[in-house]
Amino acid sequence: MSSDAFRPFETALDQESALRLLRQATEGADDGELFLERRRSEVISFDDGRVKTASFDASEGFGLRAVRGETAGYAHSTTLDEKALKRAVATTRLAVGSGGGTLAEAPRATNRKLYTDADPMLGVSFPAKVDLLAEIDTYARGLDSSVVQVSASVAASLQEVVILRPEGTLVTDIRPMARLNVSVIVEKDGRRESGGAGGGGRVDLSGVIATDVWQGHVREALRIARVNLEAEPAPAGVMDVVLGNGWPGILLHEAVGHGLEGDFNRKGTSAFAGLLGQRVAAPSVTVLDDGTIPDRRGSITVDDEGTPSQKNVLIEDGILVGYMQDRQNARLMGVAATGNGRRESYAHAPMPRMTNTYMLSGKADPAAMVADLGDGIYAVGFGGGQVDITNGKFVFSCTEAYRVKNGKIGAPVKGATLIGDGPTALRQIRAIGNDLALDPGIGNCGKAGQWVPVGVGQPSLLIGGLTIGGAGG
Repeated sequence: MSSDAFRPFETALDQESALRLLRQATEGADDGELFLERRRSEVISFDDGRVKTASFDASEGFGLRAVRGETAGYAHSTTLDEKALKRAVATTRLAVGSGGGTLAEAPRATNRKLYTDADPMLGVSFPAKVDLLAEIDTYARGLDSSVVQVSASVAASLQEVVILRPEGTLVTDIRPMARLNVSVIVEKDGRRESGGAGGGGRVDLSGVIATDVWQGHVREALRIARVNLEAEPAPAGVMDVVLGNGWPGILLHEAVGHGLEGDFNRKGTSAFAGLLGQRVAAPSVTVLDDGTIPDRRGSITVDDEGTPSQKNVLIEDGILVGYMQDRQNARLMGVAATGNGRRESYAHAPMPRMTNTYMLSGKADPAAMVADLGDGIYAVGFGGGQVDITNGKFVFSCTEAYRVKNGKIGAPVKGATLIGDGPTALRQIRAIGNDLALDPGIGNCGKAGQWVPVGVGQPSLLIGGLTIGGAGG
């Protein structure tokens, strides 16, 4: 821990006074906490041979919460002092009303650390980062004369949190993050196409910007762009699809993962509500949410309520066995919190959120899965998508996909979208590959206006009868 570590109870607030005010806020409540945060972040982007943006942001503040039944009172401030905290108490008390609640037990303690405490912004100077991005630009253009534009960015941040609970428990966590993104545009015969790649995690920046790492991202971005140059209009219709491993797990995250968050199920708005113990997927489908994987982008030593993260099985051999829970929804549903209470910052109340969500490997050979396709699509890269939580219906755009006929991979296709619904897609999984992979560390997840870093993953999957939206027949 650095010498300027975040110590709000030594530098800004008296801990005894803060605890007294927190207890005032939560008297007669079921739960609550004082969440204090300091965050620093840096982003440098390079576009078309020059620095496009360079920013450094720093913020700190607190969020005070009191929970009574289904109601939560929340107040936050950028000022860390007793006066601001007293004002926050008055706001949060509105949710408690006349009280009558019984304060929930504190989360269990943990000494586990899943990532370094080191500040990823230190150790690599600003000029060195600019030189790196310029080198990426030069390297990409040197690989292929068809490259007409290169964009690259490097980002790093450090989030320090302190959580004080009414019974006096104090939980701290220091969360680093680093990421590198590369995008290239190529042109051939007047046609332009793009490709992108990148990676990162809760690691020191030096590992993210190592030469072999960034050169691999550049080559991958260029490969995707070249593939798209040769792409034909995607077919349209209902057909079988093989999804590649790794990043295509974003479809699992969106179409299934959100539907397994506790709040949607407690309120009965999820397509999976009330289905615990029932079959919701094909046999052999096992889905987990695991916040305990060292150094991963979605990992958290403790969640934003102070609960240690866990390896949670959600679907086991096709049977729904659990939901992801924060403390409030877990209490209301009569189950244990799972370490999934997350928030974007001190200015936001926690809610059930995913960490690293993935499907376990099966036994099928991925090449054999493609060979089994009579007429279908092999989709290995995805862009944006939309999902309706109430019924699981999704629409996802493919960034890299190929037409398959009679088991042979043919031309790449452009403009393909996958259309379906999560519950049906889970049941229509016909084969699960033996090649589980996690994404390279680039995922963000939005929910109710809050964004948090996440991870996804899956083995290759053969899914029958998905609707393909495209430009051709």
